[in-house]
Amino acid sequence: MQGLLMALAAYILWGCFPLFFNLLSHVPSIEVLANRIIWSMVATLLVILALGKRDTLFALLKNAQLMKWLALTSLLISANWLIFIWAVAQHRVMEASLGYYMTPLVSLLLARILLKESLHPLQAIAGALAAIAVFWELYSLGSLPWVSLTLAITFGFYGLVRKRYPVDGLSGLTVETLLIFPIAMAWLLWQFWSPAHNLLFGENVNTTLLLMASGIVTAVPLLLFAAAAKRLDLSVVGFIMYINPTMQFLIAVLIFKEDFPPQRLVTFVIIWTALVLFMWGMWQSRQKSKKAEEQIEEQLGSS
Repeated sequence: MQGLLMALAAYILWGCFPLFFNLLSHVPSIEVLANRIIWSMVATLLVILALGKRDTLFALLKNAQLMKWLALTSLLISANWLIFIWAVAQHRVMEASLGYYMTPLVSLLLARILLKESLHPLQAIAGALAAIAVFWELYSLGSLPWVSLTLAITFGFYGLVRKRYPVDGLSGLTVETLLIFPIAMAWLLWQFWSPAHNLLFGENVNTTLLLMASGIVTAVPLLLFAAAAKRLDLSVVGFIMYINPTMQFLIAVLIFKEDFPPQRLVTFVIIWTALVLFMWGMWQSRQKSKKAEEQIEEQLGSS
């Protein structure tokens, strides 16, 4: 029960991200991103020190192979954050929610293409429906849902690399922000010393505190999720993850009053149908694996 509550809290906080970053919509997206990277690094480093996990972090930093791949994931997650921050500022949260609905399907296809993982027939149909949704969006609205696709692809590749080279969430994010920190700091210093002095950090208390809080806002749900993942079955985590895009969708429609043409409703219906098939296929695969494990245990026990 404790693990479920932690997971619910994590996904609800992630689902509320549009509300938080909307408070920073007056700040250039790149400045918000730079501050989010820096203050996330500060927050996660403090947590690592508080939990006494310095040795784990140092061991990770000494692993040259992992560091190469974490350098890639740092770029992927930074790109994902930037597109999301920009989408919120431009009142395109609905497109962002569509991207996070599509992410598991994109991850599934990437795993099939790059890792040659087998697909349940229902999951293959779900992937095909996701492609149909994209083509429908192009046909009906005359443009590709590039915000959705970029978010889904960057996070899909991010998850793929992290799956292939597993690192715990806290240490992983700490290293990723450490690696991208010099670029974020260099950009902020460049803006600070430029004649125009375009930075809004330090201009007023509210904006400065919100930019600093972006690090805490990023770290807290990550810590909750990491703790929950140790206590819950992955199938449960996979199911409740849709709280995040669902909340973003509802925020876009009910709070931000974003335009919701009938054509886009069709897109969402196709994606929701794909996700039902995806979860059904995942559940069936899980049940099949459990039965196989039980049979092996019975054979070992009888011998």
